[in-house]
Amino acid sequence: MNLHRRNLLQLGALSLVSGSFITAITKANSQEINPSNIDKKNLTHEEALKFLLAGNDRFISKQNTNQNRSFDRIETVAMGQNPYAIILSCADSRVPVEILFDQGFGDLFVVRNAGNIATTQDIGSIEFGSLVLGAKVILVLGHGSCGAVKAALDGSAVPGSIQSILDYIKPTLNSLTAEERKDLPTAIKANVKGQIEILKKSPVINDLIAENKLKIAGGYYDLNTAKVNLIA
Repeated sequence: MNLHRRNLLQLGALSLVSGSFITAITKANSQEINPSNIDKKNLTHEEALKFLLAGNDRFISKQNTNQNRSFDRIETVAMGQNPYAIILSCADSRVPVEILFDQGFGDLFVVRNAGNIATTQDIGSIEFGSLVLGAKVILVLGHGSCGAVKAALDGSAVPGSIQSILDYIKPTLNSLTAEERKDLPTAIKANVKGQIEILKKSPVINDLIAENKLKIAGGYYDLNTAKVNLIA
């Protein structure tokens, strides 16, 4: 066997070993799954959450894949949608959900309003996203410096229908001590957890959770670092 052929065989063997090793590591940690190869429709709810957070890690490390943002993808999802995750997010302009999770067209079913509150209408949308569209995970996403939560803490009079938003937030803050109410991040996280409890009262959502088809989690988005940390 000549040297050139021997080197090729050695490289081939090394490639097989490396490939097996990479595959094993990928299976061990869902966050390391290549987003271009994953079948999101077949993710478990635990894998769906990890995959979502892995996208945030890519965004922070400037390793964005920008998957599913092409015109070809637009044509594909025009025929139907199968989002793998639902995000109940604040409407704050500093929280562009698809961007910060490195997702694209058809990946996320996003429900947004000031204060990321679970109103009757929003719960209906989330029920649709999970029961009909098949999303595996719901992430209630709060963020730093949330003006809606701050306003609910202040208790000052507000004009128009803004008060209706604060009325959904205030009950989630009732368990906070006087000292805790002075810390806005603590209050924001308490609101996230409170909205999760409201969602769990939905018979549709509760049944999906009981059947192990759906997971609800809470997250906090840091405006300064772009990092999403789980809090519930």
